[in-house]
Amino acid sequence: MSEINVVPYIDVTLVLLIIFMITAPLITQGVKIELPKISSEVLPPQAREPVIVSVDASGNYYINYGEDRDQPVDSKSLLTRVGTLLRQQPNTRFLVEGDAKVVYRRVVELMALLQSGGVSSVGLVTEPPEE
Repeated sequence: MSEINVVPYIDVTLVLLIIFMITAPLITQGVKIELPKISSEVLPPQAREPVIVSVDASGNYYINYGEDRDQPVDSKSLLTRVGTLLRQQPNTRFLVEGDAKVVYRRVVELMALLQSGGVSSVGLVTEPPEE
C-alpha cells in the first residue's frame, strides 16, 4: 500500500501564504497623480490659463470655469463642466486648490472625481512658506 507524501504540498502552501502576506499591503487603491521629483517651482506660463478646482474648509467644491464661479458646485455639475471643457479643449491643465483646514479625504475625493471625468493629471496649488 502506497502513501501520498504531503510535505511538498505543505511547503508550497506556506510559500504562497508568505507571498500573499507580503503583496496584500502593496495592493491599495489610490488616485494616480504625478508627483514632482524636485522641489516646487513656478509653472511655466501657457497660452491658456489652467482650470482651478478648489475645496474650501467646509468641503464645498468650486471651479473657475463657467457661470457662477463664486458659487459652490455639486459633484454632478463639476463633472458636467469638466466634461464640456475637455471636449472643447482637450489639453487643458487642471489644478487642485485645497484649504489648509480641509479634511484630506475631500481633496482625494475631488481628485478621484476629476479622474473619473476624464482628467489625466492634476497639479496641486501651494504657497511658498513664510520666512
